[in-house]
Amino acid sequence: RVLDWARRIVGDNRAMRQEIRALKRGLAGHLRIAAIPTALPIVASLTTPLHIAHPEVEFTILSRTSIEVLSLLDNLEVDAGLTYVDNEPLGPVRSVPLYYEHYRLLIAADHPLGTRDSVTWTEVGRIPLCLLTPDMQNRRIIDRRLAEAGIEPGPTLQSNSMVVLFSHVLTGRWASVMPAVLAETMGLGEPIRAIPISDPVPPPTVGLVYPRREPMTPLTAALVGEALRVGKDWMG
Repeated sequence: RVLDWARRIVGDNRAMRQEIRALKRGLAGHLRIAAIPTALPIVASLTTPLHIAHPEVEFTILSRTSIEVLSLLDNLEVDAGLTYVDNEPLGPVRSVPLYYEHYRLLIAADHPLGTRDSVTWTEVGRIPLCLLTPDMQNRRIIDRRLAEAGIEPGPTLQSNSMVVLFSHVLTGRWASVMPAVLAETMGLGEPIRAIPISDPVPPPTVGLVYPRREPMTPLTAALVGEALRVGKDWMG
């Protein structure tokens, strides 16, 4: 209970200081965001409009697992996070849905599946894959999809870095499963294709999460406003 009250006091003090500063000189300060690796490419869709509107706001972006995102929020070490909002329990936070995470098979164009318009999870499971490590929620989602297709997940390479996975895929000798938004943002050369995976299960939703505290800090409130705009554009 003491820890709960301490967090509330620190959060309220931070919100008060930011609001007073905003009244004096406009929105300014340091906004800290933790994001799961697969959501990192879309962070700029939130931070760039904020930077344009409020040049004195500084940003720190951290790459973390979904569990770490929630822990950092709970301990007031970040102001907001990007993670899955409808797959595993979130705890005492509020959320703004941003987009649905559809999946693509990234594979060499000269592979037997390279000319396909779509593939199934069963077909994906028969290919040696490089995937994120099991501590990442994205990996747990992919493992569950493969298990539902009757495939025992067993990647030949795993890493907690998307850069490592992309670098292996770009050699043309490896395949991977990645969210469509990530494949589109990173860009793929001509030898690599991103093939949609047919999925009867509704896609997971990625969104912004932030503390369930009132009043919000002005910085968090501004970020939530941008998230509402992006979510409306991307989710309809």
